[in-house]
Amino acid sequence: MIEIGAKIGVYFIPFLFALCFHEYAHGWVARRRGDNTAEMMGRLTMNPIAHMDLIGTLILPLVSIVLATPIFFGWAKPVPVNTRNLKNPRVDMFWIALAGPVSNILLAVVGAFLIALVAKYFMAASYASGLIEILKTFIVTNLFLAVFNILPLHPLDGGKVLARFLPAQINYKLEQNEHITSMILMALVLTGVLRVLAVPVIWSYNQLVTLALGGFGL
Repeated sequence: MIEIGAKIGVYFIPFLFALCFHEYAHGWVARRRGDNTAEMMGRLTMNPIAHMDLIGTLILPLVSIVLATPIFFGWAKPVPVNTRNLKNPRVDMFWIALAGPVSNILLAVVGAFLIALVAKYFMAASYASGLIEILKTFIVTNLFLAVFNILPLHPLDGGKVLARFLPAQINYKLEQNEHITSMILMALVLTGVLRVLAVPVIWSYNQLVTLALGGFGL
């Protein structure tokens, strides 16, 4: 039981924080671009309850942790955006969508910077090695969320980012059929095909950790 609790602390809590920050970033940029729908609906917050999807945020990730499955996957409720409030919906939605993956990259960099601080100033402390391992997991989690969400498919953020560069008619058809791409994405996850995403994630992780352990010039 203690081991399961430790796994939840190491894997689930960083995952939950990353998801909440990701959704908060969408809502924050939407408000900056003229739409305060997320704020009005209580979604411009880091409170995980506001973003929680029962299956995607709780059941699936926790089952994956408890059963030690090779696939750790989940999602939060999408932040609502009313495009009618945007001055330039095509451009504004590009930035709103991009904010999610960029926020996770930012968190990964912050995690690496914290590793640099721990390694330089607190390495003699008894908790240092454990804290560094948690931060490494935090970095990997955020990098995976960034890479996965930037895939150019609806309903992922990457689909909305790609929409900025597609003819409106083509993008409309893609949005109308996003339930199909959702099923395709789930199939790719369950069959392990998306493990190929580990390549850019591991490369980015290695670069960040190398910089962190080098001290970022601290």
